[in-house]
Amino acid sequence: MASSLLLIFGGLSLITLIDILMIALLFLFIPSSLGLGLAVWLAALAVAAAVSSLLSIVGCLLVIKLFISSERPAQDHHQILVLGDIGRSPRMQYHALSIAKHGGHVDIIGYNESPLIPQLQNHKLVKIYPLAPLPLGRDSGLPFVLLGPLKVLWQSWHLFRLMALDTPTPRWIVIQNPPSIPTLHTALLVSLYRSSHILLDWHNFGSTILATTRSPSDPFVFAYRLYETTFGALAPTANLTVTDAMAKVLRKDPYSVSSPILTLHDRPASIFKPFDKAQRKKALNSIAETKASAEAILKGGLCLIVSSTSWTPDEDFGILLEALVSYSGTLLNEPSRKPILAIITGKGPQKDTYLARIKYLTDRGLLPGVQIVSAWLTTEQYAALLASADLGICLHKSSSGVDLPMKVVDMFGSGLPVAAYSKYESFGELVKEGVNGCGFVEADELADILVRLLGDSGAEELQRLKRGAVEEGSLRWDEEWDRVVGRVLGLIDP
Repeated sequence: MASSLLLIFGGLSLITLIDILMIALLFLFIPSSLGLGLAVWLAALAVAAAVSSLLSIVGCLLVIKLFISSERPAQDHHQILVLGDIGRSPRMQYHALSIAKHGGHVDIIGYNESPLIPQLQNHKLVKIYPLAPLPLGRDSGLPFVLLGPLKVLWQSWHLFRLMALDTPTPRWIVIQNPPSIPTLHTALLVSLYRSSHILLDWHNFGSTILATTRSPSDPFVFAYRLYETTFGALAPTANLTVTDAMAKVLRKDPYSVSSPILTLHDRPASIFKPFDKAQRKKALNSIAETKASAEAILKGGLCLIVSSTSWTPDEDFGILLEALVSYSGTLLNEPSRKPILAIITGKGPQKDTYLARIKYLTDRGLLPGVQIVSAWLTTEQYAALLASADLGICLHKSSSGVDLPMKVVDMFGSGLPVAAYSKYESFGELVKEGVNGCGFVEADELADILVRLLGDSGAEELQRLKRGAVEEGSLRWDEEWDRVVGRVLGLIDP
């Protein structure tokens, strides 16, 4: 049965790959003189062919389900799918931990690259099924129009094998979206075959993220949006969103999701908590990046700010650099201003570019009184750093306008007030201006916030924002999850 199923899926996946290659080759060879309108029209035909082949897979699996399959999901078994690094997907790890706390078995499928949160490591009810990376990387020399479809086929095959054959039959499959391709159609097939339910956790929209590196009218963005809206409506039994604003968008065109949509706001895990003076002193003296400056920070002569970034286009790190250069200028004119130690955590594609820019600014004396340090910390160290800092900086620019950065949630959980980029609709669902943080759009606005809050005259305002952060952070993940998701999964009595 398993070999037959793999043969069917493999054959039909090849059909899908051919359709995807049609799209790629179409855009590779269409003369620009034909115009974008015709290109998009031809793309629609090619995408329609791809969707039809995917639907043919659904049809075949329905036949298997109705006439061959006898699988029955285990009531206490759940599957979590992350088409990314599991260790860098905290919300999905929190899902796993919450399920396990209620006695459920959890299989996590994803790339096993970074360490998991401590509570999940060696957990007897949690098992990791790592995805194999595509052997051909970006340095293979293949153009995106060929490498992309090959990656989709590779991921589809490995996802299906792990989800349908190598893992116990789950009652629920909890999926992170984005990325959407090829997660959604593969999960739909598995759910049909194994009689499992899908809980789709919308963190953002994949098409809007893709549009940050390509034009919103780019044919690949068009194809991604068509896929995401089609299978985003077909696949889930129920949906989670990170904001109320996102839930409203999903109910409208082009998504038109008819299955239930519940908002699960991100809340801090128990590891993120405020520190007293003794805990702060211990933390500052134990973290390598702050140890040499611990005494100055504790005495208030040096301000510690923290920013966690993914070093991607949707987080303009240049805003913070410009603001710090401006703040440095005030130090020269106002000796009473306090110097800053800025610690930047995270990994991402633009990291080396910005580190080179930081070195350039430092070497040319454009950052006097400001030291910028890049760090990669364990979860425990990161939580301790947040609880020991004076101000958190969030540079997240929402590609959709309706998502929210989880890093701000962690900062609030640690009692750390935030200065955050604010030009998107859902900003006010988390950051309350003048209550737990401040919003900015331009670098000069962030510089003004730094000058105002980090000077002696801003001490009272900073303490007020800190109290607001502590209050917002008192709302914890466990309570929110039990109230929203626990009932959906049947782990909490209604």
